[in-house]
Amino acid sequence: MFDLNAKKAAALLVGFAATLPAWGYESSYNMTRGVTPVAHDVYALHMKIFWVCVAIAVVVFGAMIYSLFAFRKSKGAIPDTTMLHSTKVEIVWTVIPVMILVTMAVPAAKTLIMMEDTRNSELSVKITGYQWQWHYEYLGQGVNFYSKLSEDSNEARQRGSGIDPFKVNDYLLSVDNPLVVPVDTKVRLLITGNDVIHAWWVPDFAIKKDAIPGFVNETWFKAEKTGHFVGQCAELCGRDHGFMPIAVDVLSKEDFAKWLAGRKEAAKEAAAPAAAPAATAQNLPAPAAQIAAVAQ
Repeated sequence: MFDLNAKKAAALLVGFAATLPAWGYESSYNMTRGVTPVAHDVYALHMKIFWVCVAIAVVVFGAMIYSLFAFRKSKGAIPDTTMLHSTKVEIVWTVIPVMILVTMAVPAAKTLIMMEDTRNSELSVKITGYQWQWHYEYLGQGVNFYSKLSEDSNEARQRGSGIDPFKVNDYLLSVDNPLVVPVDTKVRLLITGNDVIHAWWVPDFAIKKDAIPGFVNETWFKAEKTGHFVGQCAELCGRDHGFMPIAVDVLSKEDFAKWLAGRKEAAKEAAAPAAAPAATAQNLPAPAAQIAAVAQ
């Protein structure tokens, strides 16, 4: 029975693993490398600290394992009961950790400062979190729109829908209106909330900023290649928190200019008032119709 259940579990794991590429996203246990200068620095910092931790673990656990075997009771080892104090040892295991922390703190501080440096940005976008959608406003461009979960994902997620989510493209990660930005352009983001606390998180950009009502958080990114990048709301914000994805399309500068021009034109057409109908006897009230008839 055990062997049979083990085989079934293994088959399920293999089947699930086989479906991962179909979702369109790379499966990895490590941090995302990202496509922005900040993301590259964050990844490099992460790997540096990771290997420092590995080296510390090798030394500490190596010494522990060696001591367990070399000084076990069967070898005739006798525990020290005098509680001797070594000043040299105290100094060594104080100085070495301090040096390690300083070595890690300097590049970490440098990266944190770079994350907050929004100077010389070329495009500014205000992002407002709502339950459960995002509002994007291109400051100074007259373009703004809402972005929410796409209809196919929203329909598939409903209980009893009968739709296989594995057959839905970018299930729970697709939106109706993605944020669109140009490549190789420093984009400043002003992030706030309208109702409760949300968080705008895109792993490929190394960005996770809270959207807090009454407060504006600021960050930036500069995508180094075109493509489609996704994220999610990373702050528990209510019932549909899990259905509040983020999608960003990075276009070439020429394609972005065309997209922006199209959006501006559509905004102008939507804002233009409808032409007033001509006053005729047929569309006026009875007394007004009589006056209009006499005037004609």
